[in-house]
Amino acid sequence: MYVYLNSPGYSYDVHSLVKAFYPGEDIKITADAPKSGEYISVYVSSGDIGKDETASGTVRVTARFAGEPVAKEEKYEKCSRADVKNVLKRTLYDVLSTVTGHTLPWGTMTGIRPTKVPMKLIREGSSDAQIKEYMKSVYLCSDEKTDLAIDIAHREADIIDNMPEGGFSLYIGVPFCPSICMYCSFSSYPIAVWQHRTDEYLSALKRELDMYIDQYRGRYVDSVYIGGGTPTTLSAAQLGDLIGYVAKGFDVSHLREFTAEAGRPDSITEEKLAVLKESGVSRISINPQTMNEKTLGIIGRRHTVEDVYRAYDKARAAGFTNINMDLIIGLPGEDENDVANTFDRIKELSPDSMTVHSLAIKRAANMHRYLDEHPEVRSRNTPEMMAAADRCARDMGMEPYYLYRQKNMSGNLENVGYARKGCLGIYNVIIMEEVSDIAAAGAGVIAKRVFAGNRIERMANVKDVGLYIKRIDEMIERKKTWE
Repeated sequence: MYVYLNSPGYSYDVHSLVKAFYPGEDIKITADAPKSGEYISVYVSSGDIGKDETASGTVRVTARFAGEPVAKEEKYEKCSRADVKNVLKRTLYDVLSTVTGHTLPWGTMTGIRPTKVPMKLIREGSSDAQIKEYMKSVYLCSDEKTDLAIDIAHREADIIDNMPEGGFSLYIGVPFCPSICMYCSFSSYPIAVWQHRTDEYLSALKRELDMYIDQYRGRYVDSVYIGGGTPTTLSAAQLGDLIGYVAKGFDVSHLREFTAEAGRPDSITEEKLAVLKESGVSRISINPQTMNEKTLGIIGRRHTVEDVYRAYDKARAAGFTNINMDLIIGLPGEDENDVANTFDRIKELSPDSMTVHSLAIKRAANMHRYLDEHPEVRSRNTPEMMAAADRCARDMGMEPYYLYRQKNMSGNLENVGYARKGCLGIYNVIIMEEVSDIAAAGAGVIAKRVFAGNRIERMANVKDVGLYIKRIDEMIERKKTWE
């Protein structure tokens, strides 16, 4: 699908919005003027204006498909770049919703965290009614999604306002898994291939942790998150040694949360759970993604639904009172009945928190190729499915506490974290709202520093495990510049 745009500075916003209406199409943006055929044309009379400039002009959008062309025009006066962008997106949205007969639950809100806007307005003293009107008029958000964003923004604000000063979060990446799931685009590697080098990886990881121990001396760790991959692919002894290294090197006297992803049920043993519990881990994740046996086989998870039940029972028996479960809506071939079955089974287990993901189909993941090769299999997510997730969470006494969106999400919907009181994931809120430093160690991780004036800098490690081990000194030296 060709989109003709005269102002390349708005390419990302135009591409994201057109893709939301036409998720199955390959969107090509070009500056060449349309001559014939089917196309979308977006014209901004003031062109690309600078960040601190204002302009007056017109946005004109034309969509030519079957039948008569649909065209809309909107004028703007003395607008900033951000305001011009919003005018452009609203005009484009108006045309595309007319052409397709569809609306989007989040309206024009692409490329921005849904809670960022209400959070800012809450800080400025706006009422919920004023925030709702703003979200509807500026971004064309639905009432349902606006209410969700405002509800979560209040909950996140409470968490952030109660964070003591001087803390930071520590993220440790363990990039190994029992097998690689079809939808995964993270830095994950089969443990069977890397088993003989896990100690070598952990040695490099400890060297990076040593750098952070020196860099953050005099400050305390607010939350620790060991993710992956699947950290429980490590042995019980390796897990105990790694967590002990963290506890010995960092100031954990003010630790509010220690999360470890147990993730895959086929990586969990009673011995590993005992080590995690005894080492001070307070929150774990057991992530089935679906409770339908057929889908587990399709997506490459080498465990059964019964394995999920067994792993969960072992975690409860080990004494864990804060267990999260991750689920994905939009997995290939699943319909409303499959999703309902998953939530019925999750309610039988009754975890303490639940994260519901809308499948994001990444080009780097095998899922993209699978769906291309199997056109008869669909990835479907609907507002009704997300509503079923919300009912399931609330039936278990949970409330939504964090929210984010990604590119190419099934149904153009969202990811929502739900939790019972006292069981929410503090790290999840911190990483979404970018309110404090994240010292991240491991292959493929991204460290983050938050400076005065809310200036944020990020620094990524190489993704390849072998290169991470080989180039650990180089990455440590780069991060020392933050000191």
